[in-house]
Amino acid sequence: MKALIGRASFPLAGGIDRIALVLGLFATVLIAVPVRAQVAPYQVMGDAIPAPLLGLAGDAARGRHIVVTRQKGLCLLCHSGPFPEERFQGDLSPSLAGAGVRSTEGQLRLRMVDSTKVNPGSMMPAYHAVDALVRVGRQFADKPILSAQEIEDVVVFLRELKD
Repeated sequence: MKALIGRASFPLAGGIDRIALVLGLFATVLIAVPVRAQVAPYQVMGDAIPAPLLGLAGDAARGRHIVVTRQKGLCLLCHSGPFPEERFQGDLSPSLAGAGVRSTEGQLRLRMVDSTKVNPGSMMPAYHAVDALVRVGRQFADKPILSAQEIEDVVVFLRELKD
C-alpha cells in the first residue's frame, strides 16, 4: 500500500507496489459506483413492525449514542428527553421521556423506519427507507440514514425510557 501513500516508485522486485496500486484503483472504482444501500425487509402490522429487522438484537448503549449524537440520529433536533448533559434539545416533537411506556417495540420500530406509514404528514425523516422520499440530498439518495442494526439499537434504548 506504500505505493498509494506518499511514494511514486514501482519497483520490479516482488511487484508488491504494483499489486497495491491495482487493488487501490479497483477499490476506488468500486467506491465511485453508486450502490443501492440495503434496506431490511419488514412487515407492517397495524401501526407496528413487530419483528426486529433482520432478526437483530439491539444494544441500548449504542442506541443512546445514536439518539444524543447530533451528527448521526439528529433526534434532539426535534425531540427532548432525559439527557441533562445535552444542551439545546428540540421542542417540535414529543419528548422521548416515557417513550417506552407510550409505545410498543414494534410501534417504535415503525416510527424509526418510516413514520409516514403512521402519519403521512410526519416531518420525522424515514431513518430506514429509501423509496418515495422527497427533498433528499444527492449524497443521501438511495441510502438509509440508519442501518437495520442501528434501528434496533435505538428501539431497545427507547423502550428503556419509562419515566
